[in-house]
Amino acid sequence: MRTAYQEQLQRLNTILGDMCELAGAAMSRATRALLQADLALAEGVIADHDRMNALATQAEEQAFAVLALQAPVAGDLRGVVSAFQIVGDVDRMGALALHVAKVARRRHPAKALPEEVNGYFAEMGRLAIALAHNAREVLNSLDHEAAARLQEDDDAMDDLHRHLFTVLMDRDWDHGVAAAVDVTLLGRYYERFADHAVMVGRRVFFQATGKLPEQFEDAS
Repeated sequence: MRTAYQEQLQRLNTILGDMCELAGAAMSRATRALLQADLALAEGVIADHDRMNALATQAEEQAFAVLALQAPVAGDLRGVVSAFQIVGDVDRMGALALHVAKVARRRHPAKALPEEVNGYFAEMGRLAIALAHNAREVLNSLDHEAAARLQEDDDAMDDLHRHLFTVLMDRDWDHGVAAAVDVTLLGRYYERFADHAVMVGRRVFFQATGKLPEQFEDAS
């Protein structure tokens, strides 16, 4: 019975990991669409979002199957409950990448971003993709130390997000209100993408140890 439970939970974590990788790939293409005003890339992200919905449904069905067939208790139950929460986190990551793509599509054929913030968003995109990939690795390995390290890239994302506001508040900003709103919303999308990836790490850490690492205690 214990072996069957572990195999089912591993299959569930594999699906969740695939969702993380899909979210990272979506954010990669959405970022390129944003920086290059590439309508085809943006449309591809939007069209492919149904794949994320299908994986989320598959993950939830697998989690319910574990509950129904294995009747887990204590630490085993903690793993299944964490999996339900992770489905929500990763599904939200995919939705945030979708939002980025929709901004790129809405502003096409113009670029949504002024030139002076392109570097910020290129780096935020890189960090988001890395976080999604690392979240997948954590789900596959259940390495709680690697899960805790996800916070480091999130700290870098938060720094970039804060610096964006110094650009927006500069008296030399001359791109108007619409561009400022786009930059503000887009920055938030990337920042929240990172937060949800960190929450995956938080939940894996809790699943593995029954407690939270110190750096996650105030996470939300």
